[in-house]
Amino acid sequence: MTNHIVLFEPQIPANTGNIARTCAATNSPLHLIEPLGFSTDDKHLKRAGLDYWNDVDITYHKDLAAFLDYLGDRPLHLITKFANRTYTEIDYTTGDHFFMFGKETTGLPEEFMRKNTEKCLRIPMNDEHVRSLNLSNTVALVVYEALRQQAFPNLELTHHYEHDKLD
Repeated sequence: MTNHIVLFEPQIPANTGNIARTCAATNSPLHLIEPLGFSTDDKHLKRAGLDYWNDVDITYHKDLAAFLDYLGDRPLHLITKFANRTYTEIDYTTGDHFFMFGKETTGLPEEFMRKNTEKCLRIPMNDEHVRSLNLSNTVALVVYEALRQQAFPNLELTHHYEHDKLD
């Protein structure tokens, strides 16, 4: 079982850096669909991802069509505020899962979502007060729900540190 994080044309380097850190912490491959709104050499991107970049399996896709060719028949979940089902309604306990998140300003392409409405999932929120949630927070919510259902495979549930504050 592998949970893949897919970012469609991300624009804000700090979000992508934070998402890369989450990917390193959760053993989740990161897929970046181009064009990107920044250079991967961007100092803000690296600062947000700190020194975790070497621990992230990153794949670049030249566009959405190239990513879909790569995906094949594997499960794809489109995370969008326009969905009629929530991300917690799905069983993530078997197989690989690809979670696609849209760009910060416009989300996922409308035509693509309309062709794939059965794959669209929503995070519940108060839409009267907020237009959307932060992209990196959204990724963390979704991937940790999948991992919770999978019993956190290959992750440490506890860890003892040399200078543990609870000792």
